[in-house]
Amino acid sequence: MSERPADYWAFFAGDAKRTGSLLYSRLAQGIGKDEELKALAAHAHIGQPHANLILGAVHFLLLRAAPHPLRRFYGTAGGKVSAESADPFPDFRDFVLSHRAQIEPLIASRVTNTNEIGRSALLHPGFRSIAAGTTAPLSLIEIGPSAGLNMIWDTYGVRYRKGESIIAAINVTAPLVIEVEIKGDRVPPTGPTPSVGGRIGLELNPVDLSNADDRDWLRALVWPDQEARLRRLDSAIDLLVHRKPAIRAGDALVLLPDALAAVPRGQLACVYHTIAIYQFSREMKQALEDILVVAGLRRPVWRLSFEYDGELYILSSIRYEDGVRQETRLASCHPHGTWLEWLA
Repeated sequence: MSERPADYWAFFAGDAKRTGSLLYSRLAQGIGKDEELKALAAHAHIGQPHANLILGAVHFLLLRAAPHPLRRFYGTAGGKVSAESADPFPDFRDFVLSHRAQIEPLIASRVTNTNEIGRSALLHPGFRSIAAGTTAPLSLIEIGPSAGLNMIWDTYGVRYRKGESIIAAINVTAPLVIEVEIKGDRVPPTGPTPSVGGRIGLELNPVDLSNADDRDWLRALVWPDQEARLRRLDSAIDLLVHRKPAIRAGDALVLLPDALAAVPRGQLACVYHTIAIYQFSREMKQALEDILVVAGLRRPVWRLSFEYDGELYILSSIRYEDGVRQETRLASCHPHGTWLEWLA
């Protein structure tokens, strides 16, 4: 089971507020004081985050036009009322209890396979940093790619801004350009896009975007008071239809050794993940580390990690070679890629 803060609901509420969703912050505060709703959320699979599942289930039904006064708080469902001006929890609780027959099966059967496209704006400088000083193509292996939308990170462009000024840009003629605010004095690398020799995803629960339920669940995991994120996700889904990367279904820890062994000589083996490993138990995290250390005895192996470290969401590059692990903290970032502070 993934490690959970002592006061899970208070942690989620605080994190939601810090990362830009007052609506989800207030709802999490309310759920945390409501034993009936907490018990309902606990129908989730072991290791799955209870908050994301109950909130996602409600959003799923509202995006499918379920009528209820709660809709007024959900911008993605046409709502205009801010959670700052009125308390959304009473309506939320009433909606959950009146739609329990639909919500409980969603919580029990679904998982949080979020594809936040904004994280591709962090992958751009991360992979550039790893590729610096080599002409070898990258062979990319993503752990937990969901539908694979961040596997095509190099399809998207990026504009790095400070206030109203664009200070750097990548591939601005792309059909989808991600806007990122730069904090601090350093600019992330924006040189030529690294050559990619291969890409594969390892996913326990792949998302089939041709399936309306899967597609709508993915959309429901976007926070409803952040409409721009949903529009960006829909644009990325349209792009993925024309460029579907290979995803292998199964346990990443079982599939990873063979995926690493299959990387051709002359290519740089690079494993990456974006806010996926938090669902791993301590033992699973150690198993991942052991796999990479062993693989690094045969050839250099890179890992690009974007995860929460207990205080910040950190983008790091890690090199494994001859039993030595060398980590570089590249950037502190918003979990959805809204802003980035380059550290390296």
